[in-house]
Amino acid sequence: QVQLVESGGGLVQAGGSLRLSCAASGRTFSSDAMGWFRQAPGKEREFVAAISWSGGNTYYADSVKGRFTISRDNAKNTVYLQMNSLKPEDTAVYYCAADLVGVGVQAKEYDYWGQGTQVTVSS
Repeated sequence: QVQLVESGGGLVQAGGSLRLSCAASGRTFSSDAMGWFRQAPGKEREFVAAISWSGGNTYYADSVKGRFTISRDNAKNTVYLQMNSLKPEDTAVYYCAADLVGVGVQAKEYDYWGQGTQVTVSS
């Protein structure tokens, strides 16, 4: 019954910025980490970034390191993804997810998923 809701997606030009939010609601639970993944049509869902709730340690895919920043607000049960210097190849549906055990970088390790928010970057 855990609900993860993403927001903040939209259409931007290359070089622009967006900030995504993911709020957890409904049933409360202990989660070791929250992560962001993205999926383009016909492609596998790929890891973007993750953050641990306890220590705030962050992890990034090489493709976004230096451009994206993940952060969290524990009191609000919310995780954010600040995306700068966006490129057309960043176009995808972005999903937030909760990993109940550990801090995973593979989609199959995550236990709960949001419905996704579309990010489109034009050339």
